[in-house]
Amino acid sequence: MKKLFLTGCMGLLILSCSKKENTPVDATSSETAVVSEPVKSNLSGSQIIETMDCTGCHTVNERMIGPSYQEIADKYSEKDIEMLASKIIEGGSGVWGSVPMQPHPQVSKEDAKKMVEYILSQKK
Repeated sequence: MKKLFLTGCMGLLILSCSKKENTPVDATSSETAVVSEPVKSNLSGSQIIETMDCTGCHTVNERMIGPSYQEIADKYSEKDIEMLASKIIEGGSGVWGSVPMQPHPQVSKEDAKKMVEYILSQKK
């Protein structure tokens, strides 16, 4: 019985010591927080879109949760690339309905522009 009790206590001790706590890093602390910067890829706009969650809400020619790429291309032009790239990164709502587009902060500005250029190339 003592052996079983000691084994259980040791197991709890090991688990409690190995558990990583999610405590916020204090600005005055000597620890540094890791902030992930957007990484630029060497992929094309369509390839970047394929690697992300875009297809869960968008298709090329048919409206789903969000507008189709053709609808976006029909509404916007080359002068809107900056603004649309920012919407990919920051998210947005209200233009196409009440469902907001989730932000994608992991996407670099350059990659977001490639994505927009691909989307705008789908103009009917």
